[in-house]
Amino acid sequence: MNIIDLHCDTILRIMKQGETAGLYRNKFSVDIEKLLASRVQAQFFAMFINLRKDGPPLTRALNMIDRFYREIEDNCQYIVLAKNGDELEQNRAAGKISAFLTIEEGGALQGDLVNLRTFYRLGVRLITLTWNYPNEIGYPNSEPDCRNQGLTPFGREVVAEMNRLGMLIDVSHLSDQGFYDVAALSVKPFVASHSNARALTGHPRNLTDDMIKLLAEKGGVMGLNFEKTFLGSDSVSRVADMVEHLKHIRKVGGIDVIAIGSDFDGISEELELSHAGEMYKLVDALRENGFGQDAIEKICWGNALRVIKDTLR
Repeated sequence: MNIIDLHCDTILRIMKQGETAGLYRNKFSVDIEKLLASRVQAQFFAMFINLRKDGPPLTRALNMIDRFYREIEDNCQYIVLAKNGDELEQNRAAGKISAFLTIEEGGALQGDLVNLRTFYRLGVRLITLTWNYPNEIGYPNSEPDCRNQGLTPFGREVVAEMNRLGMLIDVSHLSDQGFYDVAALSVKPFVASHSNARALTGHPRNLTDDMIKLLAEKGGVMGLNFEKTFLGSDSVSRVADMVEHLKHIRKVGGIDVIAIGSDFDGISEELELSHAGEMYKLVDALRENGFGQDAIEKICWGNALRVIKDTLR
């Protein structure tokens, strides 16, 4: 079974280890050996920025992008950059994994569309508009006082320019009102790269049923997040809980709105599906719960591939 994973934080983990860790083989949840074991077609790598700890966000983003490229270049016999669907297909035909470059924190733009266009030229093709703090674009769902605040005027400009350039707008972490603003403004499909169903687990990072329906209507996808606190109340991230969320999302929004966004290396380590090489555990569980082959293929890669082809340039 092929896999497209819309979110991991592995570059952050590698950077924290300095030069002692790399992408080919490491102790984290994502490395090339594990990706090959699960036949991962494409892995989206987040350049994560903490606005309150990491210094100037633009500088931090550029440093992370530099490390991303160093890892890709060092392992180019296995993994190469992809910027759109055509390049993903070319890489797959060549037997190589596609690496998509993303930024998790729109504050990296520092309120200037010039930086957005610069990131595009550097190969960035998805931006998570906020993380857990307000920025020039909008507000996060992590703070109750922010959930009813929408996009700023600059945030609206960002949506329009990302549409024009051919970049994926990611609303995971964004406030509820921000979600609805993106849905109203974006003329292209958008994604919640790593979010689950709030009706099952009442975490503000998850999407309400109304959001799921609207995301489906807009042609977007939501990536199943493996974080235990987004899945249920167990002390471990359980595959059975993942399946229950997928059943609910399918019932509410249809099979075409579902994708995978593991959040590997950015989440708790108490995981039944502990690393990228064990994706078969989810596939097997889906089969055991009555998901047919076509549905499983859509969840694992088909829906994400459709959005990539519809959106990225």
